[in-house]
Amino acid sequence: MMLYLVLKWVHILAAIIAIGANATYGIWIARASRRTEALPFTLHGIKLIDDRIANPAYGLSLVTGALMVFVGKINLTTPWLLTSLGLYLLLVVVGLFGYTPVLKRQIQILESRGATSPEYQAHARQGTILGIVLAVLAIVIVFLMVVKPALWG
Repeated sequence: MMLYLVLKWVHILAAIIAIGANATYGIWIARASRRTEALPFTLHGIKLIDDRIANPAYGLSLVTGALMVFVGKINLTTPWLLTSLGLYLLLVVVGLFGYTPVLKRQIQILESRGATSPEYQAHARQGTILGIVLAVLAIVIVFLMVVKPALWG
């Protein structure tokens, strides 16, 4: 029982760190967009936080969640858990193959063409949209994990 509780604590802490870090990106970008000389520093900082803090925390939450399922003898086909795992997979795919490459390209375009270039503006809009999608996915996953609704049968 103690092992399960420690795993749960680490799992929740990892989720707080990952989602909390992600939640700040929009604020940093909005503030830096008003002072374009701050944009390169801000976007590099966001990339660093994403790569070194948020994404590893998401990975840790998956590992601790899997261990909790094993230790707590929870059925993987439990509807709220299965749905959460599906949404988590979608979150990872959108993050790794959507947001991360867009952010990387956004930084490259900013440094080569500037913040007023149409290419930068397009990538900034795409990054904002992807960020919102990721936030919604994370919020729904947290809801499912906390409320554990009976979704079907």
